[in-house]
Amino acid sequence: MGASPDTIGLVVIDPLAMFRAGLRLIIEKEPDLEVVGEAASAEDGMAFLRRRRRRSSLIVLVALELAGTHEAVWLIRSIREAFPILPIMAIGGDAENGAISHGLFAGADGFVHKNSSPKKFLAAIRRLANGETVLEGLPRGALGRIAEDVEGQQAGAANLTARERQILTVAAEGITARQIGRRLGVQERTVTTHLGRIYQKLGTNNRIGAIAAATRSGLLPTGAQS
Repeated sequence: MGASPDTIGLVVIDPLAMFRAGLRLIIEKEPDLEVVGEAASAEDGMAFLRRRRRRSSLIVLVALELAGTHEAVWLIRSIREAFPILPIMAIGGDAENGAISHGLFAGADGFVHKNSSPKKFLAAIRRLANGETVLEGLPRGALGRIAEDVEGQQAGAANLTARERQILTVAAEGITARQIGRRLGVQERTVTTHLGRIYQKLGTNNRIGAIAAATRSGLLPTGAQS
């Protein structure tokens, strides 16, 4: 049975089948929540999102343990590029502060610890759906360190390389990472990796912010953003 228009659909991307099954059992008891998709890998998760036509009232849960932090960060960044307004919640059971900060910098809208109680976990999902930034289940004192990590990733902005400037110029046309790759003859994953480096250099976590920062810095011509 399909979800009603008011139901929050969840896409769970986590390598642990046991966690996905357990979360589904909890979600099934909630009338306003529904698991609409699952994936065990970054590639399968991204493929599911591309196939799904209706993405309104949808939240993506991305496990930071997904084949290592690099894969999770790549996936978060790729989702943010392909679907800019889609809410993303990073989740983790033993994620270190650095992994959490990398996930947030890549574009996640929040983080919830897997050891949080079901009540707090569900509340975090609903808060994220309402547009809040959520950090649930962090160890005491971790918030300050995570904020410092994010600031550290934003520090030391440098001029873009010729290739990065080329990618950002094409990205300013408003096309997807896949289309940018086709235009420039490179893989989509290469584009998202370059975009991540661009964002880090320019101290932002999204395309609009990067274009604005590059324009202000004279790295792109005024009016580059479509």
